[in-house]
Amino acid sequence: MSGRYSAQALSRFAAALLEAAGTPTDNAALVAQALVDADSEGLASHGLLQLPMYLERIALGSVDPAASGEIVVDAGSRLTLDAQNGLGQVTAERACEIAIARAAEHGVAIVAVRNAFHFGAAGRFARRIALAGKIGIVMANTRPMLPAPGGAEAVVGNNPVAIAVPAGGEPIVLDLAMSAGAMGKVRLAANKGEPIPEGWAQTAEGLPTRDAAEAIKGVLLPAAGAKGFGFAVMVDLLAGGLSAGGVGAEVQPLYGDLSRPYGSASLIMAIEIEGFRPLADYEAAAAGLADRIRQSKPAPGAAPIRLPGDRAAEARKRFDGSCGLAAETLAALHRQAHRLGIAIPESLAAEAYQGSSG
Repeated sequence: MSGRYSAQALSRFAAALLEAAGTPTDNAALVAQALVDADSEGLASHGLLQLPMYLERIALGSVDPAASGEIVVDAGSRLTLDAQNGLGQVTAERACEIAIARAAEHGVAIVAVRNAFHFGAAGRFARRIALAGKIGIVMANTRPMLPAPGGAEAVVGNNPVAIAVPAGGEPIVLDLAMSAGAMGKVRLAANKGEPIPEGWAQTAEGLPTRDAAEAIKGVLLPAAGAKGFGFAVMVDLLAGGLSAGGVGAEVQPLYGDLSRPYGSASLIMAIEIEGFRPLADYEAAAAGLADRIRQSKPAPGAAPIRLPGDRAAEARKRFDGSCGLAAETLAALHRQAHRLGIAIPESLAAEAYQGSSG
């Protein structure tokens, strides 16, 4: 069951929880807004579902809620940011700001981030760079979740990659993980007792499964087989390798021992378009291709043609101030509020979601 609630109320509630856990006000607001935006855009796997785990990690010391990262290597267009196990959205936002500024100066900037934590949807940060008139490329590694082709043991993460380009209005944003289905979506299915699609996962014994709980104990399967696996390996070597951060099994399970730092790494790149060609010309070319694709002939019975990022962009256009949230997620937030001594807003109280919509 899920219901709809005021996005503003959810964001304030989430920020209050983070502040009560020791997060500075501005950082708490940034993280809360990012999580609620994900829920509002239909990306519940990267939304408030994750907040109880964030709060537990803060309580156990594996996340430092006050950290914003420190530049430890500065070579002009190439930098390394030690995230110091800070909240991922905070340090990723800082890396984006650095990349945008340095790209304007050098034409391109690459920020490698080590000792990082979960930052939600990679597309959020690639889009942030594209809205500044630059091409944004963002990638990160996770704990091993995918087997090699033909294998039954997880050896590499599902390692998301996002690329966003300016298009004169809303950027075109590709955001994907290298697994056939994101672990967050598997956890959502497990919470709801629902099956997952065929081809998403194997059991710990290497057998295909649609049972979300078995998938969590087993391995996810790479998208497009060997191709997805190969991309995942390269993201590990780019993000973890360049940052001198965690690679492969050095990255810890996000929902494993919550007292151990996650140890993820990311790579955030901004490319200045001016210098190659005028930004307006590039945007016109991107918008023209986008229009041609969207207007292309659909197959019989198929849904309307979309580009990467269109679903989230459409959700932002339709946003009416309310946000869908699973009852299980809201209940988990309530438990954290009781633990932290935070009052639950009346609009988010238990009775508010008992008659929820679907």
